Amino acid sequence: MATQQIQLKTVHELRTFHADERPQRFFIPAYQRGYRWSSLQITQLLDDFREFTQRPNPQPQEFYCLQPLVIKARPQGDWEVVDGQQRLTTLLLILRHFNERLAERFRQPLYLLDYETRPKLAGFLDEPSPALADTNADYFHLYLAMQTIENWFAQHESEVETIKAVILNQVKLIWFELAEGDHPVEAFTRLNVGKIPLTSDELIRALFLRRSTGAGADPTSAQLRIAYEWDLLEKALQNNAFWYFISNKPAPAQNRIGLLFELVAQQDGLPQAWQHDAYAAFHHVNGRLKASGASVADEWGRIKSSFLQLEEWFEDRRLFHMVGYLVHQSVGINSIRQLAQGTTKSGFELTLRREIFKCVTGYELSVPVQEAVVRERLLTHMDRLSYDRKVSHVRIRALLLLFNLATLLQDGRSNLRFQFDSFKTQCWDIEHIRSVSDDRPGRPDTQKTWLEHCLRFLAAQGTANALCKEIDIYLADQAISKTPEVFDGLYDRVLEFFAEAKEWEEEHGLGNLTLLDDHTNRSYGNAVFALKRQRLLSLDQAGIFVPLCTRNIFLKCYSPQVGNTLFWTEQDREAYETVMLDTLTRFFCGSRRVIQ
Repeated sequence: MATQQIQLKTVHELRTFHADERPQRFFIPAYQRGYRWSSLQITQLLDDFREFTQRPNPQPQEFYCLQPLVIKARPQGDWEVVDGQQRLTTLLLILRHFNERLAERFRQPLYLLDYETRPKLAGFLDEPSPALADTNADYFHLYLAMQTIENWFAQHESEVETIKAVILNQVKLIWFELAEGDHPVEAFTRLNVGKIPLTSDELIRALFLRRSTGAGADPTSAQLRIAYEWDLLEKALQNNAFWYFISNKPAPAQNRIGLLFELVAQQDGLPQAWQHDAYAAFHHVNGRLKASGASVADEWGRIKSSFLQLEEWFEDRRLFHMVGYLVHQSVGINSIRQLAQGTTKSGFELTLRREIFKCVTGYELSVPVQEAVVRERLLTHMDRLSYDRKVSHVRIRALLLLFNLATLLQDGRSNLRFQFDSFKTQCWDIEHIRSVSDDRPGRPDTQKTWLEHCLRFLAAQGTANALCKEIDIYLADQAISKTPEVFDGLYDRVLEFFAEAKEWEEEHGLGNLTLLDDHTNRSYGNAVFALKRQRLLSLDQAGIFVPLCTRNIFLKCYSPQVGNTLFWTEQDREAYETVMLDTLTRFFCGSRRVIQ
């Protein structure tokens, strides 16, 4: 066929070649993404079909038109699907459902789908199973679609035959057959740039997996290798521990490999016009592959090399924590990669410590590192930080996070790793360890909640019966609860019971600050130490992530003497600050503590 052809075809006409009644075969090339339609999309399509059956005054010539199916004839006698795979697959699943309602001898022939890099999918379509669905993203989406279709028709049982007749005979696709000289990948790209469902990296996949892979190369072998390695990289990036090590962005459900293309494109230097273009990485890769002498293998090698460097850092426990810290502080991965160029591993570690020191304190870390100087500058910086100055909040959070990482790294025999994924997704932030005496709840609802938390704790302890009764009366009597003076007096007595009535000179300093999850912050408010301790230890016992140093605080690990666990004393505060200073000093000096 020399020219393009456009015609309308019914779903019934898709099923077989009418000349010999053989099932039509559609080839899904490597550059196509897997099936990704959601339950919502499938339900909307079926609802549209049903609505078409219910139109008033229906006419025989009327039909429901689907978007184009763009195909190209192959020498093998089948059709290469350039665009429309999602619709074509959904229709096949619907036809499959109709067949399952019939006895074997009454079932109609269906068209076939062949996948270039996913050959096992065809078998799954024939024999789907929930067990297999959990092993593969493609299987999962196909199985979900099958279940959606089955459930939808179960809800419209009386209309099945009517809807079936419409789908087979009055639902038509725009059959767009490319000319012989048309390049499928170029057509695919042209059709899909700008469409929301296709991301930049899905279009890049099409560029890498197109037929022309260079003179003398085996196209099939090259395509399969890249497709296989692509899936391996995507699988590695699906690990949230890896993703949140290299990124602060919320992790997308799929297609995380795009981050690698973004890194390489940014490293090469993006034109200003592309800085905020969602398809910037695609345009960059497309331009490089079109350049004279360009090699698909070389460009793919650059992507793999970038990944392997990040993977090496991820696997190395010390680099994991130092690189992960800088990423959390919004230092770009490419900036960190530049620091690694032309240096040894030990040299890179030293460079990272210097970057972290400057990031945390604002000072340069001199080489050779002098412990006395490091300690003095850390102490000066720590003394300047105070929670009551909002300008300090970012630096306090940065210091507390580093304290957690340095604590994990101080014993070289440990294999514990900080959970950047949990830390970032659960939103841990700075909060007072001991309640702040002047930060009392101001609204009646927050006052009530604060007292309810205290009452539950006191009742569970079986202590302070008189105080419990007083709180009970306050909570039960609405008139009393509306009197601010009454709450203030009760509030002071609760603080006195928990030894928190006395104001500290340093209550906003580092010795009274730690990382708490946002739920505890919101629900417990300015809670006393004992309540926060109970909450944090219950999280830890349930296997929920709690930063190590936060856990150590509420277990009184930093205290010289473990006295009453209900209180956080001046002695506890001073010991905590000392341990923090010692741990950070050792970290920046590159020394490790070996516990005997």
